[in-house]
Amino acid sequence: MLPPSLAGSAATLFADRLDLAAAYAELLVTDGVVRGLIGPREAPRIWDRHLLNCAVVAERIPAEAVVFDVGSGAGLPGLVLAIARPDLTVTLIEPLARRTAFLIEAVQHLGLTRQVRVFRGRAEEAAAGAAGTEPMRADVVTARAVAPLDRLSAWCLPLVGQGGRLVAMKGASAAEEIAEHAEAVQRLGGGVPELHRCGIGLIDPPTTVVEIVQERARATRPARRARTGRRGGRAARR
Repeated sequence: MLPPSLAGSAATLFADRLDLAAAYAELLVTDGVVRGLIGPREAPRIWDRHLLNCAVVAERIPAEAVVFDVGSGAGLPGLVLAIARPDLTVTLIEPLARRTAFLIEAVQHLGLTRQVRVFRGRAEEAAAGAAGTEPMRADVVTARAVAPLDRLSAWCLPLVGQGGRLVAMKGASAAEEIAEHAEAVQRLGGGVPELHRCGIGLIDPPTTVVEIVQERARATRPARRARTGRRGGRAARR
């Protein structure tokens, strides 16, 4: 249930889709826990630690953007952003079969099949084109707790064209990551990483994100097909 202390922030962030956000929260704390996508101890904090924490990232995403969520897992933050921002077109990129199965079912259950699709495969496959698919490109790529900034940039920046951006959710060590990996990011064609706090006045603590603009698009090599079964490297829409 939505704690009363968070009701105002939730209403602001999800507006007339608050009921949809609540339905997704219910999926996470039931099927998500049973299927090992969310830890049982996370259920009481599903709103503040997961839904609201992800929803505030929408303030860094322009109107009507095409968004890819890399390593989407249970749909965080990509599915949350799709609920909060009906103007976005979202693709959830996830290589593991059990996770993509959950994501497909969640998209169907929430009635978001026209706005959200699921791509089973790695970011490199999506960027380069694999299994007969065309290379995929987004305006914004999001990621949450996927990898250090240098590896994350190597995976995600090829998914955006010049001027596109990576918006990575990070923790308390974000500033240290920027200092450590800024040179590697720039070698990959990215600009200087910028740290932003999202949701000030709505959630406490605010969400920390690192934002990187793709300044020099790099050519991508064709990706080998991942060993993920018959649907590996294919976009799945249900």
